[in-house]
Amino acid sequence: MLSAFARAFRTPDLRRKLLFTIAIMAIFRVGSFIPTPGVDYANVQQCIDSQGQNDLLGMVNLFSGGALLQLSIFALGIMPYITASIIVQLLRVVIPHFEALHKEGQSGTAKLTQYTRYLTIALAILQSTTVITTARSGFLFPNCPVEVIPNDSFMTSALMVITMTAGTGLIMWLGELISERGVGNGMSLLIFTSIAASFPTALWSIAGGANGAVNFTIMIAVIVLVIGLVVFVEQSQRRVPVQYAKRMVGRKMYGGSSTYIPIKINMSGVIPVIFASSLLAVPGLIAQFGDATAGWVQWVSKYLADPASPIHISIYVLLIVFFCFFYTAITFNPDEVADNMKKYGGFIPGIRAGRPTAEYLDYVITRITSAGAIYLALVALIPTLVLVLLGVSTNIPFGGSSILIVVGVGLETVKQIDSQLQQRHYEGFLR
Repeated sequence: MLSAFARAFRTPDLRRKLLFTIAIMAIFRVGSFIPTPGVDYANVQQCIDSQGQNDLLGMVNLFSGGALLQLSIFALGIMPYITASIIVQLLRVVIPHFEALHKEGQSGTAKLTQYTRYLTIALAILQSTTVITTARSGFLFPNCPVEVIPNDSFMTSALMVITMTAGTGLIMWLGELISERGVGNGMSLLIFTSIAASFPTALWSIAGGANGAVNFTIMIAVIVLVIGLVVFVEQSQRRVPVQYAKRMVGRKMYGGSSTYIPIKINMSGVIPVIFASSLLAVPGLIAQFGDATAGWVQWVSKYLADPASPIHISIYVLLIVFFCFFYTAITFNPDEVADNMKKYGGFIPGIRAGRPTAEYLDYVITRITSAGAIYLALVALIPTLVLVLLGVSTNIPFGGSSILIVVGVGLETVKQIDSQLQQRHYEGFLR
């Protein structure tokens, strides 16, 4: 693999793309440390040392590469774009116009992308306002004795909202630049950069605590085990054979070929884990605004906000399984696939075209999604349970979602580099 990277850098076109991608990722990291106008940077650093964030803010801070707690110009990170993309995908189910645009091909996809951009800016305005309000009220840094935003005038707040929203727009543009002129998917690589940037600090915090050497060794072993499991499952697929009958179109004969439908075990990716984590963190966020002595606040803090609680773990697993089936049902429609196969003369050997094919595909998807849901739950729970058993803080970036994203993006980027090497008659990563 290292020799393949060396060959990639010796190829002028690939070298230019790789250097351009690395430069954009560096700009993204630099922007994460530039404070937003109106923020007292010294007070922010003091508060970060004494803060005790909740899981939801911790996850958003992870996806922003630590920029959220820094209150930088890139404080919102890529999260508004991710949320907007998921919303637009879900709206295809309830809005027929969106589904029609999706079927139009490239022009329809371009229109949906434009809607996603508009929604991203709207969400950025909403989220930046929420972050500023949370920081001013003291809930962003609950244990901090100093103010991070000394000036509470309307003009200062408006300037901060505009700056953070513009930062989100700039991140979106940088991601699209990587997709067009660099290597890999731009948005995915920016998320990869945000998560990977926090790994060294987290590893150092584990190694520096009590029983640091033992905890560090165990954590590294668990991470390697989970990465191996993720690579094995993400590369696995169920191939449903498809045969196309011969047919005459004019004077030409078409069809007669054999192919397959590749169905991944984990078709929903990391989306179920993100959804489950977000929903499960909301009660803890609401409880922070209540009276600490109230019964419901104490119950939420003990059973829902505590990652080691059996109730928290059970609900977390159930939410992952639910969203895994839900998102797979949205992204893969057996009836649509069966109709397209019938239209072009395709059929699954031993299965009649039409409704029987749709029922068979639905049966296969249900079985595979069941295995995928169990796999996602295991990947999401193993690192957290190990951290709880070791007595280490769970607010570090070794959860299932972060490892899934890092490994998944890494695999996809390596495949793209490998394919471009093979196009130039070089030997790829796989011998």
